[in-house]
Amino acid sequence: MGPKSIVGLAGALIVVLLVLSSVYIIPETHRGVLLRFGELVETDIQAGLHFKVPVIDEVREFDVRVLTMDLPSRQYLTVEKKPLDVDSYVAWKIRDVDQFYRATGGDEFRAQSLILSRVDNGLRDEFGVRTMHEVVSGQRDELMHTLRDLVNQTSVEEFGIEVVDIRIKAIELPGQVSENVYRRMATERHKLAQEFRSRGRELAEGIRADADRQQTVILAEAFAQAEETRGEGDGEAARIYAEAYGADEEFYSFYRSLQAYQNTFSGKDDLMVIDAKSDFMKFLNNPAGAN
Repeated sequence: MGPKSIVGLAGALIVVLLVLSSVYIIPETHRGVLLRFGELVETDIQAGLHFKVPVIDEVREFDVRVLTMDLPSRQYLTVEKKPLDVDSYVAWKIRDVDQFYRATGGDEFRAQSLILSRVDNGLRDEFGVRTMHEVVSGQRDELMHTLRDLVNQTSVEEFGIEVVDIRIKAIELPGQVSENVYRRMATERHKLAQEFRSRGRELAEGIRADADRQQTVILAEAFAQAEETRGEGDGEAARIYAEAYGADEEFYSFYRSLQAYQNTFSGKDDLMVIDAKSDFMKFLNNPAGAN
């Protein structure tokens, strides 16, 4: 290859490099600005194929999709001066590329720092005029919407940034406060449990006393009924004995004497001293029972 061919090839290569360096592409999800010697000459460059002056011009691209940023946990005071640890995040996007670049120099971290500062101040102000119940549940959505509108208004005007949403991920009591709250809750629950136990004991004593009273009444009624039945039985037995005695006095007297003898002499070691002429011995002395 001769010197002319080499020079021609080098020239062609330089031309290709110049053409390539003068062409740039902005993705669909981005927008761009064009700088010439560091000075902004064109902003809000749309997606597509564009041309620039090689070496002299510089292109900066910015993502215009919705981005999210987690805010560091911060502590805020409610209107009752109660501290709360708050975790939140912000959804934002670049709305005006020209204003964004002029305000932040195209530095995304700088933009996040500016948003963080305003959200932090806004949260402090909003928490400071609400009670703990309101920020936890009562007016939480209202608080977020109000704060988003306030921050978005200033961020659009000053930085070309639209704040799409601000959300609180978690609200917690500080460690020491949580321990005090849990301790107070435990004390209240213990007191309530003691109250329930006292009521239970009182009810138990009442039930037990009523049961004892009913037992006494039932036993008394049963005893009275038993005595009445026993009296009726004794009366019926006496009547039967009387009828039997009236039917055959001699046999009845003999039968009663035999029972007396059986009960008296049931044991081998029984000993009784009695007059032989007594009525008790009449059937032993004379089987006919005559005196």
